Amino acid sequence: MRAAEINAEAILMAKNGVDGVYSADPRTHPDATMFESLTHEDIIDKDLKVMDSTASTLARDNDINLVIFNMNTAGNIKRVVEGENVGTTVEASH
Repeated sequence: MRAAEINAEAILMAKNGVDGVYSADPRTHPDATMFESLTHEDIIDKDLKVMDSTASTLARDNDINLVIFNMNTAGNIKRVVEGENVGTTVEASH
């Protein structure tokens, strides 16, 4: 909600030990694949556990993108802030 109030363009979601959004939990599903990009609709339709559906809908409706990345990888925060493709980007629409 705060991101919508300040008209943020994106929410950076730094995760502990997770490189991005996967098709399934990679710890229990070795065949899980990481998505490079998704839409908020994809998250809702595929029931991916990125954030709750209300938050995803709010982000979508306010054209707020998400970037989900591993905060433990050296340099990732800097790379994300500089606009490099790191982790998974969730766009309001494709």
